[in-house]
Amino acid sequence: MTVNLTRIYTRRGDGGETDLGDRSRVSKADPRIEAYGSVDELGAHLGVVLTLPELPPRTAEWLRRIQNDLFDVGADLSVPPTDARERLRVDAAQTVWLEQRCDEVNAELAPLRSFVLSGGTPAAAWLHVCRTVCRRAERCVVALGAGAASPEALRYLNRLSDLLFILARDANGGDEPLWEPGRYR
Repeated sequence: MTVNLTRIYTRRGDGGETDLGDRSRVSKADPRIEAYGSVDELGAHLGVVLTLPELPPRTAEWLRRIQNDLFDVGADLSVPPTDARERLRVDAAQTVWLEQRCDEVNAELAPLRSFVLSGGTPAAAWLHVCRTVCRRAERCVVALGAGAASPEALRYLNRLSDLLFILARDANGGDEPLWEPGRYR
């Protein structure tokens, strides 16, 4: 599949509307636009993470793959599932890949003793930002309502937020800030 972008501005959005993947026009405030806009924002945050020099090579490789997959998620969300034409949809294998990475890294981590606070190393802090943006994207997809989005896109985002949490823990190398309930009362 090739995408050719010969012209970046079209003026078609100057009135506050945009095209969905099925060529229907909607407001730029439409919940579907909010959902895949949050996915796009997540990809941009991952791009920031990828600039960090202390990022483990394995994590960097995975994040580049995830950035590409997030464009698949956005393409999936840009077209309602009721569109009868063949469309790019998130595949179950993409979600399984995330699960395998979760299991792989989590097996190397110490069991949690408390909730993890965002922070630690710059990479961990940014991965926590990515995790929260991913959760927002997931909530946006849920807000579209039953049947309005591909179930696999929702599963993918749910699993991705888990992986981002695990990768943030890994980036802290076992020295992660933990919540101490009531510590400052």
